[in-house]
Amino acid sequence: MPRISAATVADHRASQHAALLTAAMEILVAEGPAGLTPAAVGARVGLARSSVYRYFSSTADILAQLVEDAIPRWTARLEEASSEAEGARERVRAFGAVTLSFVTHPDYALLRAVSSVELPRECQDRLDQLHETMIAPLRATLADAGCPHPDLVAHLGWSILGEAQRRLATGADPTVVTETTLTVLCRAVLT
Repeated sequence: MPRISAATVADHRASQHAALLTAAMEILVAEGPAGLTPAAVGARVGLARSSVYRYFSSTADILAQLVEDAIPRWTARLEEASSEAEGARERVRAFGAVTLSFVTHPDYALLRAVSSVELPRECQDRLDQLHETMIAPLRATLADAGCPHPDLVAHLGWSILGEAQRRLATGADPTVVTETTLTVLCRAVLT
């Protein structure tokens, strides 16, 4: 019988799950999606592959859970940046700057990894819902500014930021990309 390393079985499982997610993220960042397998994650924390399947049903499930873990952190950062800025233009710029900063964070590896695998429909639906929470601060800023179609315009703005992220990820000059993108974003969504 395995040893329980916490006060309760539930605490032990939560601790193991967190350790597995940390290990999965380390593998993803270091080796990319090809290195991310239940066996590799288990080996990193000293668990047999069969034990890993108590927490994840597949590699796609590992990725989905990593994204589910990361999105609330980024949503909180986007909400905080947007709410602290004064005026619509500064709120949009703050939202854009945080979105672009995502590229320099290890969590960005998730975006590339998730796009490289086919997720089960229920996982994809959940990630789509979480994605909407990330756009919500921009949508709210646009609604507050009187934009007649805040949802559509927020999604178009998100597309602008996505292209800038792609360029940053491929080595484009961060100062040029960031300043140009934030200027274009404000013009596009606030006119």
